[in-house]
Formats: sequence, C-alpha cells, structure tokens
Amino acid sequence: MKKILTGAALTATMLASSALAEGGVIKFGHDNKTDPFENPAHACTAVFSNLVNSGTNGSVTVEVFGSNQLGSAAEHVQQVRDGIIQATLTSTGALASYYPRIDVLNLPFAFNGNASTYEVFDGEFGEALAADIEAEMGDVVVLGFPDTGGFFAVTNSQRPIADLKDFDGIRIRTMTLPSHQKIVQALGAEAYPLSWGEVYSGLQTGVIDGQMNPVPIISFANFAEVQQYLTLTNHLFSPYTFMINRAFFEGLSEAEQATIRTAAENCVTASRGLSRIIESSDRGLAGLMDQIEVTALTDEQRSSMAAATQPAFESHVQENLDEKAAELLASFKAAVENANNASYLD
Repeated sequence: MKKILTGAALTATMLASSALAEGGVIKFGHDNKTDPFENPAHACTAVFSNLVNSGTNGSVTVEVFGSNQLGSAAEHVQQVRDGIIQATLTSTGALASYYPRIDVLNLPFAFNGNASTYEVFDGEFGEALAADIEAEMGDVVVLGFPDTGGFFAVTNSQRPIADLKDFDGIRIRTMTLPSHQKIVQALGAEAYPLSWGEVYSGLQTGVIDGQMNPVPIISFANFAEVQQYLTLTNHLFSPYTFMINRAFFEGLSEAEQATIRTAAENCVTASRGLSRIIESSDRGLAGLMDQIEVTALTDEQRSSMAAATQPAFESHVQENLDEKAAELLASFKAAVENANNASYLD
C-alpha cells in the first residue's frame, strides 16, 4: 500500500509539473553534475536558462534538474516525449532505443579534430539528422548537438597501447551499444558492457582492465586512481542531442521560440568552450599527465586502427539498422570528409 501511495503521489507531482509547464516553465533534466564550471552539460543548460529567462522577460523560465534527479538519461527522453519534463540533453546511448539511427554517429576514427565536428553538426548534416529525429519520434524538436567532453580516449591497467597488437586480451568496458562493442572487438580487445555506476569498482577490482571516455570524464571520475595508462585514440565523438517537447515548443509565441533557438545555439557553444578548457587544464589532460602514462598515436597508428574498425562498424550498420540509416551514414561520411579537408577560416 505504501508503494501504491508513493507511486500515486509521484504521478500527481509529475502531472502538476506538466500543468505548470503550460504556463511557460521548461523543466530541463540531465544526468550530470550541477556545476557549470565543471561539466559541459551543465554549462550548456546554465547558459540556456539564463538567456531564456532574460530574453523572454520571464514569460518562459527554465528549471534545471541535474544529477539524475528526475531519472536516468533514457527516462529523461521518455519524460520529454510525454511532456512530464520539457527538455533534456541525451547521449547517443540513451537515445538509441528511441532512435536507433543515432548509432551512425559512432563511425570510428572519423574526425581529424574538434573543428571538423563543429562543421558537421552545425551544417547540412546536422540539420538533416535533426529533421530525421523529429520525423521518426514525432513529439520532439531538436535544438542542437552540444559537446559531451570531446573525443574518446582509452585507459587501461595492463600496458601502454600504441598499436593494434597492444589491445590483445584487454577487457574494455563499453556502453550497451552494439556498435561500441564491435569497435572494441575489431581493435582486438574484449568488449565488456557495464553500467556507468559500476565502472570505477570494476576497474578497481580487475573485473575490467580499461574503459573509454572523453578526457574530462576520465578526470572527473578519478579513473587515474585505478588506471595506469591512457591512450589518446580520439576514436569516437558522440555529441548530446538537445531536444524539447514539441507540443510545448509549438505552444509558445514565435518570439519565444526564436529566443529558445538562440539560447540553444549559445548552449552548444558553451559546452564546446568548457570542454576545450577542461581538456587543456589541470582538470583535464594536463592534470592527468602527472598521474597516468599518456600515449598519443601517430597518424599511421590511427590509420591502421581505422582500417581495422571502420569495416566492422559499417557491416554492423548494414546488418542491424535500416536502409535510411545506411543513407544517413553515407551522408555523415561525406560531411566528415569535407570538414576534415576544410582549412580553418577558409
């Protein structure tokens, strides 16, 4: 009975929150720490909140709930769809169960630098991806693709990794995404899916030997305490998808919608800026280099790893996703190639 009453009270609270949102309140859920100076996601939401609150003269306000206060990342997506909350930043892993084609972004060793990622996700491909997400899901509007912290690196406790042979036998934690597992296996390592909350203890006890994440996450999670080696593979770049409930958004005035879109653009920029600052500060790579042995790959080493992993990834897309996903992957590859070949300020 207590559980039933608790569930009823939670439902009533959520319904009340939904009703409150109709008055112009955006409840924004995410799964990161609530410090705009420590986390790209919260930096993004802090900038968005400030610009919306001020730009609409208070007709629309934003309330941010970080650290999984309202549920997991996947639950946030469903809550946005249901109108229980109005906005979220979702990872590719959390979005995949609702929109499987997001997996095409996990093409390994695609980008040659951060500037290329901005070009791709702010350009025609980003617009096409947003439109496809909106068409498939139907009940959300995509406002951009913020930075999660940068390119993925690999840490482990066994040996320095510089070549494909160095991956042999190393158990690397992955998300539950099949594409991540295919990539790790193609490198020659053992893929070990594990929930985020178990990663540190898994590394500490030796259940897993290593993991892969952007440098800021490696630093903030204190993985250097239980890992000896870090390799700057830069093999994946997985942005957040910033989405808002469609019914709520379309219920706003044109001026309010314009303010929200502008605020979202600034949110994306803030996430990128903080990610780059953290990467290069004592809270990122500069600090990690005093605690863990760091290896940077040569172009030849990255090329050999790309040659091993990209065919396996493309086979995964062809075998497990639909024809539209294959078309999206082709568009993604073309956009990435153009971005990689473009020169700065060209």
